[in-house]
Amino acid sequence: MKVLHTLLAAVLLVAAAISNAASYTAGKQYLVLDSQTEPRNPDKIEVVEVFWYGCGHCNHFEPTVQAWKKFLQADVDFYQLPAQFSRQWKIHANLFYVTKALKVNEQVHQAIFDSIHKKREPLFSEGDQKEFLASYGVTEEAYDKVKDSFGVRRQLKMADQKVKTWAISGVPAIIVNGKYMVNASSAGGEEKIFDVVNYLIEKERKALKK
Repeated sequence: MKVLHTLLAAVLLVAAAISNAASYTAGKQYLVLDSQTEPRNPDKIEVVEVFWYGCGHCNHFEPTVQAWKKFLQADVDFYQLPAQFSRQWKIHANLFYVTKALKVNEQVHQAIFDSIHKKREPLFSEGDQKEFLASYGVTEEAYDKVKDSFGVRRQLKMADQKVKTWAISGVPAIIVNGKYMVNASSAGGEEKIFDVVNYLIEKERKALKK
């Protein structure tokens, strides 16, 4: 697996170099959002992946996301944001922010995907979530303290508002600087998404320097 990730990272570096030299067209390889948002850090280029833990495409895309992240420049602010299109999606979105509040998300993020897609354990009930997180040192008391906290509810609301503003209807989707959306359909496949994203990052980088 380590060798696979190393090879994937190398491919992404080559793809980044190619994409910087390539030219992509609005309305074809990427979409210009009708309703745009300001980045959370105006001094950086914001890149957001909208996802759902239960999404098979997101699960397949996750190793590519993690490999791409390793080579981000300091002026790029990347984060993931869970969509909430149904009750089940909301449950997983809540789990995402619970793990953020408990400061274990980096340890459990991939494991949540694996639980759902490899072990067929969907983690919809609080009991299953508690049992899952217990193996990472999270107590039931700690879980109960944050599961419905103001901070978690606030982040859920803000995430939902952004997804609605961006008019996202499917995942995974990448939003660049609150202006552009890239997905597998626009890019021509999941493997080409970050080619277009890298191009848009460079486009925004040049604009910021003006």
